Amino acid sequence: MTLFLNQKIILVTGGSSGVGRATAIALARHGATVVIADIDRAGGASTVASIRSAGGIAEFVATDMRDASAVASLIAGIAASHGRLDGAFNNAGILEGTFTAFTELDEDVWNRVIDINLKGVWLCMKHEIPLMLRQGSGTIVNHASIAGLYGNRIVGPAYIASKHGVVGITRAAALEYADRGLRINAVCPGIIDETVMSEAIFGSDRAREAQVKALYPAGRVGSLEEVAETVAWLFSDATSFITGHALPIDGGLLAQ
Repeated sequence: MTLFLNQKIILVTGGSSGVGRATAIALARHGATVVIADIDRAGGASTVASIRSAGGIAEFVATDMRDASAVASLIAGIAASHGRLDGAFNNAGILEGTFTAFTELDEDVWNRVIDINLKGVWLCMKHEIPLMLRQGSGTIVNHASIAGLYGNRIVGPAYIASKHGVVGITRAAALEYADRGLRINAVCPGIIDETVMSEAIFGSDRAREAQVKALYPAGRVGSLEEVAETVAWLFSDATSFITGHALPIDGGLLAQ
């Protein structure tokens, strides 16, 4: 499928690894110029190198999404260098506190998860939206989770709260700017077969991992590429009448 993202400037936060890296590569393959922002400099450089080696265009900006001034500088730099921002995948996030009882969750874990997963998305939108409004168009995709659409006892209360919050601010912003040329959606992946995230959820407990993965009607969990291509699709003109949507990518899990 050709998505015609040529000449679009698209920001990917958390693009040094995982879903962010896969999405940055997919966007570049579909023709976008990709700006990757992450706290991980080595990973960001690796993503940029992969894109450039395949003939794509990408650059890296070291950014801590919890830092308001750093996020403001990131967006101002994009405006100065490129003159516009056509899309943003606000993806940066962490998973901590899995299988932790509500009253046993450490406050530092709560603060860190909320700061990165929720406040970070809000800070990005706070600075992305004015730039998009000035140019009269723009598309934002926020990385939520199926944990933002239903409660569970797997990923912990901080992560669930943060992802419910991402879905909420996505819908609120989509409604506020729907008549001003902006589309704002969220993707809500289930478990994605990525080593780092799987280790964060299950550790070395293979029996627990098998039990949770068996919940998926598709008979498997998702891949990084499946999420990446869905995000790329949401940036395309094929989805020009979709806004305010929280899209599950879950192999049928929430349909049960």
